[in-house]
Amino acid sequence: MPRAHNGDGLQFAPPPGIQRSMTSEHDVFPCGVTSLRIPGPTGALELMATCPDEQKAVGATGVICHPHPLQGGTMTNKVVHTLARAFGDLGLRTVRFNFRGVGASEGVFGNAEGELEDLLAVLDWTRACRPHDVIWLGGFSFGGYVAARAAQQVPVAQIVTVAPAVNLYPFASMRSPNAPWLVVQGDDDDVVPANAVNEWAQRMQPPPTIVMLSGVGHFFHGRLNDLRQAILSHVNALPA
Repeated sequence: MPRAHNGDGLQFAPPPGIQRSMTSEHDVFPCGVTSLRIPGPTGALELMATCPDEQKAVGATGVICHPHPLQGGTMTNKVVHTLARAFGDLGLRTVRFNFRGVGASEGVFGNAEGELEDLLAVLDWTRACRPHDVIWLGGFSFGGYVAARAAQQVPVAQIVTVAPAVNLYPFASMRSPNAPWLVVQGDDDDVVPANAVNEWAQRMQPPPTIVMLSGVGHFFHGRLNDLRQAILSHVNALPA
């Protein structure tokens, strides 16, 4: 399915099985549903969506990717939940989803390529529900790699990656997306070393903004509020 590459006047065709509704956008977007399933590349994909208070809602939706499916990553991961909470605090609607083979999502692990296809399908669904919103992408660890890959293909207004697995996946082959990029990293991470993240970031042009949290490990145990505050303080692409 073709995707627009211009940030203005985006038009995304609904994926198979998703129809544009003639009701209001608020009615279309499934606020507060515990989980639902949408068509994906290899079967149904499970997702959950949240909405901010109407008084602070902005014209943006954040789509967030979870860590490695074969290492226990799911859309209910605490870091993923914190990303969604921070986005919601900023007035965004949010979408979290399980990659293929996780939870109620059908299929089997796709070695990052399949997971990228899953994300693109979720983005198509999101655009069908919220055609006028700009898109933010978020991701934790493996999910940060998938989100960064998608930002090479579709227009986004902001990307936020937490402990992106730059030592495990070929981030070096990527170009900087045409959007602000925030990286939040712990300096005591034994899965994704902080020095590897710094070295990668220095090679990017323009480099992402890095917030380094002292004494924080890969899973942000006991420091989730610090992660949330870092996101709230450093994102710089809030829509009007």
